[in-house]
Amino acid sequence: MTCAPISYKRPRFPPEIIAHVVWLYHRFSLSLREVEEMLLERGVTLSYETIRQWGTKFGPAYTR
Repeated sequence: MTCAPISYKRPRFPPEIIAHVVWLYHRFSLSLREVEEMLLERGVTLSYETIRQWGTKFGPAYTR
């Protein structure tokens, strides 16, 4: 069974950042705000709501 590629057409962040954020959130069971703070320390500013939306949208595709 092959999976369709993940489409990153709408987000303004590069796919590498999105993939890293979703990976952090799901892999280490961090809260949305903890992921937000970790990214802020690295100079990436986004809200916890954006992280939640990415987790909902891209999370299932990454787990496959």
